[in-house]
Amino acid sequence: MRSSSNPAFRNLPGGGTQTYGQYGPPVGFNQPQGGVPGYDPGRATAGEGDRPMTVDDVVVKTGMSLGVALLVGVVTGIWAQVQITETGRISGALLGAMLVGLLVGLVISLVIIFRQKPSGALTLTYSAAEGLFLGALSGVFEAIYPGIALQAIIGTAGVFIGMLVVYKTGAVKVTPKLTKWIVGAVVGVAILMLFNLISSLVFGFNPLRDGGPLAIVFSLVCIGIAAFSFLLDFDQADRMIREGMPSKWAWYTAFGLMTTLVWLYLEILRLLSYFRE
Repeated sequence: MRSSSNPAFRNLPGGGTQTYGQYGPPVGFNQPQGGVPGYDPGRATAGEGDRPMTVDDVVVKTGMSLGVALLVGVVTGIWAQVQITETGRISGALLGAMLVGLLVGLVISLVIIFRQKPSGALTLTYSAAEGLFLGALSGVFEAIYPGIALQAIIGTAGVFIGMLVVYKTGAVKVTPKLTKWIVGAVVGVAILMLFNLISSLVFGFNPLRDGGPLAIVFSLVCIGIAAFSFLLDFDQADRMIREGMPSKWAWYTAFGLMTTLVWLYLEILRLLSYFRE
């Protein structure tokens, strides 16, 4: 089983010749004997245990998660713009909403990743938290650069659909070598972001996010890596379906796709702001 660059998928049961239905979470996680709880590959039929996951399950669960994020994001974004219009500044309430959404989303994402169990409630809560954070942030950007949020949404949707077409047509094959390159790129970018954050906080030096030529190149690289990460996410979801994961694991797939969508949207929003400047 190839791993994904998405941390939500990298720790999924797998490896060797074992299938999802036969192999539980990796060593170090507490799980019942016999693999995935409540799932027996020999009796995964309708009415017996949990039926195998289908493409429709993934589409529906991802659509629900995305819908919650969009709904909360739009409402929060409108509220943010009203706040800025009335006060002429970014209010404490707006900053608080961003911080709450960011922290809650981070905590829930870590719980989902390390808990190693699919949960519709946690996935939808994560989507709502990210909607709160992104909506508040987008509202601030929208007040400064009118129309930028819609452009970022369209750009994100375009990249997602484009990479789905690329995957389905087989234009780019997901091979072990490609997987290693993408995973390595994600790790490298994460390290650079961490060092840049430390540099900006300690020395006030922020070369990767200051809107300059290097920052533009860095955002383009991040967008490219996020786009190719979709290929690994699609491939992982496809394998989960073929190997008979229970339908409830579609929530885990939806969460993994949402994390990549959130990252992609943030990078596109940031890149568009650079060009507006």
